[in-house]
Amino acid sequence: MGGVSFLSTVPSFTNTTNHQHLTTLSSSSHRSAVIRCCKIDPQVSSEILSFHRRDVLKLAGTAVGMELISNGFINHVGDAKAADLNQRRQRSELLSKIKLTLSSTIKAKPELVPSILKLALNDAMTYDKATKSGGANGSIRLSSELSRAENEGLSDGLGLIEELKKEIDSISKGGPISYADLIQLAGQSAVKSTFLASAIRKCGGNEEKGNLLYTAYGSAGQWGLFDRNFGRTDATEADPEGRVPQWGKATVQEMKDKFIAIGLGPRQLAVMSAFLGPDQVATEQLLATDPQVAPWVQKYQRSRETVSQTDYEVDLITAFTKLSCLGQQINFEAYTYPVERINLSKLKL
Repeated sequence: MGGVSFLSTVPSFTNTTNHQHLTTLSSSSHRSAVIRCCKIDPQVSSEILSFHRRDVLKLAGTAVGMELISNGFINHVGDAKAADLNQRRQRSELLSKIKLTLSSTIKAKPELVPSILKLALNDAMTYDKATKSGGANGSIRLSSELSRAENEGLSDGLGLIEELKKEIDSISKGGPISYADLIQLAGQSAVKSTFLASAIRKCGGNEEKGNLLYTAYGSAGQWGLFDRNFGRTDATEADPEGRVPQWGKATVQEMKDKFIAIGLGPRQLAVMSAFLGPDQVATEQLLATDPQVAPWVQKYQRSRETVSQTDYEVDLITAFTKLSCLGQQINFEAYTYPVERINLSKLKL
């Protein structure tokens, strides 16, 4: 079927052999102007005959816009934006449900916090910068990797992850959640639980006041980038051995070397001390023996004594966010699903 192009409605602005020009006829009784082609009237002033370049561009722009609409281009852009908004909403809704599930579960089992933190750390620490392999890919769930010496004592934490995965998969409309995502999200929830626990202690153990303190001064708003990186892919094989130190037996130099190898450093080693073992105080005493790490340990200890502990929380979130994406190409369409369109023609009014 043929169509009429709106571009064809733009008048020609060049002179013809018949001396036809565009003129604007105006009337004192009408505010609107009419543009039409006619012969030159010698009585019409030169000011009325003038047609500025900007007027030409306005008319041409209007015609092009109408042409795009007639061809459906604007509709396609609108559909794309709507689809993108739907995907964001779907991912956001699922992420909110996952966070609520993790938060309530970890609150009920605080003894598993050290295991969950170390599980998230060790899964990501298999990253090799030279080969771009390993990283936060969920490979730690595989028995051949979980049974390694550096992962001793993490089976309880993984067991909790597996239970939660069944629950989350049952409510996910966009497919099962990856272990890679769930392990890092569990780590995030565990970190938040330590922040909240600190706020409650500062309020003399009063949970209500502690929650208010954390809400008012905490770092909840700093997790935006971490939350956006939702869509990790699971590995199907265990990562190579020898990439993760046994944190409880490693020297500070060995720890530093590992953090540097994955793109972090002494500062991040100090701020992530809670990930390295169940006794953060003992870990920091060891780290403080190193002249490069000691200033950072002292900085974060001082920060944790303040009401907001801002430096500690913000730097920990930043380091953990970087760690949690190592080796991953995030799929920003993960967990989305098509929305059924409503056929308005079939609706009975």
